Amino acid sequence: MTLPGKFPADFRSDEEGGMTIFGLYIFATMAIISGIAIDVSNLIAARSQLQIVADAAAHAALYNRDTMDADAAKNAALTIVADMMPAAKFGDVLTANDIVFGHWDYASSEFEVDPDGTESVMVRASRLAENDNSVAALLTQFIGRSEWNVAVNAVYTTYSPTCFREGFVAEGVVDIQSNNGFSNGFCIHSNSYVSMNNNNFFEPGTIVSMPDSSLIDLPNSGWEKNEGLAAALREGAYRLRIVNKLQQIIDDLRNNMVDVRPSYVTYSGINYVNNKTITQADLRPNAVNVVSCGNAGKLSIKGAVISEVVIVTSCEVALANNIVVHDAIIATTNTSAKSINSPSGLVVGQDDGCADGGGAQLLTLGGMNFAADLHVYGSQLIAVGDIEFAANANGVEGTSMIAGGTLSGTSNMTMGFCGSGMEDNFEASYFRLAY
Repeated sequence: MTLPGKFPADFRSDEEGGMTIFGLYIFATMAIISGIAIDVSNLIAARSQLQIVADAAAHAALYNRDTMDADAAKNAALTIVADMMPAAKFGDVLTANDIVFGHWDYASSEFEVDPDGTESVMVRASRLAENDNSVAALLTQFIGRSEWNVAVNAVYTTYSPTCFREGFVAEGVVDIQSNNGFSNGFCIHSNSYVSMNNNNFFEPGTIVSMPDSSLIDLPNSGWEKNEGLAAALREGAYRLRIVNKLQQIIDDLRNNMVDVRPSYVTYSGINYVNNKTITQADLRPNAVNVVSCGNAGKLSIKGAVISEVVIVTSCEVALANNIVVHDAIIATTNTSAKSINSPSGLVVGQDDGCADGGGAQLLTLGGMNFAADLHVYGSQLIAVGDIEFAANANGVEGTSMIAGGTLSGTSNMTMGFCGSGMEDNFEASYFRLAY
């Protein structure tokens, strides 16, 4: 039987409807491509989620390693992971064995494992078939691919910002007034703003930073009469972690804890002194000396030199004229505005051309005030309150001043940069993603 109007020969050569078969091939091809695209998109989303978890876990582990042992720091990281990707839904994407402490080599981009390390951590998060939590395929399972394995790494490292190693740092205003010179590498930072008058000089490589550079306080001619300022200006903010840790540091010094004990302290015990006036002769050398001043509330430190001792007190500390403090720590929990003070000529650290050793650290939960002629060499001053020092602070070479309040240096200062010789300074780690 033939179709109406068609001869058998015509039917054999008729191509009507041929596109339907071709369309089916096109449809099948597009379905396969779409399936791959959907699964790849799903895979990318799963990998991104896993990377976020790995980054968060690495940061948490390294942050907590600062105050915890390795196991406790890992557990803190795993707690965060449990909230972000619950095991009930995603399986075990991260275990304690996937968190490794050690050292990150930037030059080679390699991680060196050290179970006792505190400066870097590497985290590997994964969704694998062998762990029964691989990423399920949506459409590519129809062409034989039912699941996908995904694994990511994250490396976090600690670092110390340049401003905290050598420079002036304050939560409040940094006020440096006029006729001051700052050499290459020196940093001035305020979490509020920096104020200055005219005739300051900033060598290339110096930094002046604050969260909003437009808030800098200058006279009308300030840009023209502060050479190098425009090139030094930066924007940024820092959490002053070392100020927040100061109470714990002083407590650990009082207890002669190993992690804060300087190398010149060789006596493992604690020497107690009860006197409102002391000299080097009243202190046990190479030891932690806890000094009480009775009801006076003020401790006077006299003599020519204070060296190779740690002094911890709750008193206001008055340092005599022209006294030199080197290879020593003076720490007080006194909270007055002038809890560490000196009338004139205080020298903190040895003028040794940035050689190793010779530095000193002054720490207080209050403020510091130095009337005139402050000299600082390879040393550190940290105050929860304000730090104030008057004019003519010449010979400042290798200094770290950190104030939880304001920092005022007035005029006629010369601030040099060492880059070395400050190995006993206290630091609080900051964290960044390395890989």
